Amino acid sequence: MLGGDDRDPARDELVGEGSQQPCTLGLGEGHGGRGVEEQLDPAVGGVDALPARARRTAEALDELSRGHGEPVPQAGAGRHQEVLAWLAHPTILACRRPPGLIRLNAPSPADQRPYADGVRDELRLVLAGDVMTGRGVDQVLASPVAPALHEEYVDDARTYVRLAELASGPIPHPVGPTWPWGVALQHMDRLRPAVRVMNLETSVTRSDDAALDKAVNYRMSPRNLAVLRVARVDVWALANNHVLDYGRAGLLETLDVMDVAGLSTCGAGRTDTDAWRPAVASAGSGQRVLVASVADVSSGVPAAWRAAPDRPGLALLDGLTEADADAVAERLAQAVRPGDVAVVSIHWGSNWGYAVTREQRRFAHRLVDGGVDVVHGHSSHHPRPIEVYRERLVLYGCGDLINDYEGIRGYEEFRDDLRLLYAVDLEGGAGREPGRLVGLAMVPLRARRLRLESASTDDVLWLADTLDHECRRLGTRVETQGDGRLCLEW
Repeated sequence: MLGGDDRDPARDELVGEGSQQPCTLGLGEGHGGRGVEEQLDPAVGGVDALPARARRTAEALDELSRGHGEPVPQAGAGRHQEVLAWLAHPTILACRRPPGLIRLNAPSPADQRPYADGVRDELRLVLAGDVMTGRGVDQVLASPVAPALHEEYVDDARTYVRLAELASGPIPHPVGPTWPWGVALQHMDRLRPAVRVMNLETSVTRSDDAALDKAVNYRMSPRNLAVLRVARVDVWALANNHVLDYGRAGLLETLDVMDVAGLSTCGAGRTDTDAWRPAVASAGSGQRVLVASVADVSSGVPAAWRAAPDRPGLALLDGLTEADADAVAERLAQAVRPGDVAVVSIHWGSNWGYAVTREQRRFAHRLVDGGVDVVHGHSSHHPRPIEVYRERLVLYGCGDLINDYEGIRGYEEFRDDLRLLYAVDLEGGAGREPGRLVGLAMVPLRARRLRLESASTDDVLWLADTLDHECRRLGTRVETQGDGRLCLEW
């Protein structure tokens, strides 16, 4: 099954430049958008529930596969210690950047100077949604895993590269580790955040133990880990519906590889204690940002992936109940010190539409009531509405940042080729109320040729109008700024 993670086969078409006829393909896993206050019924089917199989032809895929030039090799398991030794090489373990800060609306040199007392009165985070550097993205990097897939309509990950090329033009092979990020790296550097947090929606492994009961599996080669390091992300959230796509052996290799490379993670672990333990990122001058990563079954995470005392797995919620929210907030509260900022990164909900369910809102509000400063939601393939509750930021869905979905047709009305970086300004440790939202700017980007580029003026205006319309229901507004960014008003 051709997988853009999850798409309705009745609507998805594969259309390439120069194609004579479109070929309609089943894209599996998922359900569309619902009204803002409509309940999500698990019986309807989650992200990993296969829809009814439509009759398809395979001519288009046959055409795409002809350029591969060689049969699909069998994926090799690899040697774990060899990977770890390679990752430990000094050229791979590059130095991390020092933390920094710049005010959103005052980029003057004076605002870039350290505060006299050594403690910031504002703190900037850069947040993003799902980063999926596996499958097709992995294939264009220098050292990909074997391309074999187990999807219903696609058995070679290079097919997704070809789809992107048909949609947008040739992609060089191989590309360097900065390629998928494109201009996003420059934007993040200019924003000078103290802490960067993103959701890594792929395993990092050479394991062949694919979850065959899932429509789509993601993995990237441990030898391509530089693609993650170049973004200088301080915390990678791992509680999602793809990090165990290649079994518990794949999860353990992911944890080992990232640990050796100095990449901080949370939300998955060798035991439940490890999985639920928050990551701690230094924001400089003694201030810290604590990040807890959790997932809900509504995002398609199998219940069997839940971590246990004797079983590796994820920090998986039993549901979006008040008791679950209280438990998450309490775990964070046990680690929080005065002046810290607490973030909950949560993978939840459907992939399409601007729906925010009653359960999601109650859960987010309960987290804030329990002391959480930022709710960092993700799973949707496009941005969802934003709320400010008790002066705390709630991002219900950040949308994807990096993936290989380019060229897969379906749900075009949501423009999932448009992506956002979120620059979140909070009151810092020197303020009276650390964690209070001061400002939110969003940097619009567009995915093209498996790379992020600046969004056009028309794209920026479309995003602003769409999000403004949806956010009004939650008491917020989205406007454009003169520099091409979007800003939140509340």
